[in-house]
Amino acid sequence: MKVEAEGDLKELIETDTNRRYRDVARNRELLDGLKRAIELFASADDINAIKAISFLHYEKLKYELSGLSSVRLSNRYVHRLIFEEKDDLITLKLIEIDDTHYGNKK
Repeated sequence: MKVEAEGDLKELIETDTNRRYRDVARNRELLDGLKRAIELFASADDINAIKAISFLHYEKLKYELSGLSSVRLSNRYVHRLIFEEKDDLITLKLIEIDDTHYGNKK
């Protein structure tokens, strides 16, 4: 599958640094989880291959995030990689990293 990233997220993936995603850039486990997820996306034939990888906790999102999907970057943290699946080609566009899901109250 093709994986696209834009702006701050693209910078984070390419350089391991970014102001917006400072907490991810400083945390080796989250950064490794991000890169592992991208590698798995790139090597998968379709989205069903991603669904079959249980530690990613793939899920289709609802309500205000309807039309998007997410995977977890780490089992230890609640950071999610939120992305959009495009067309029948299953092209993924990485959108943002969010740590406010699963009832995380900071």
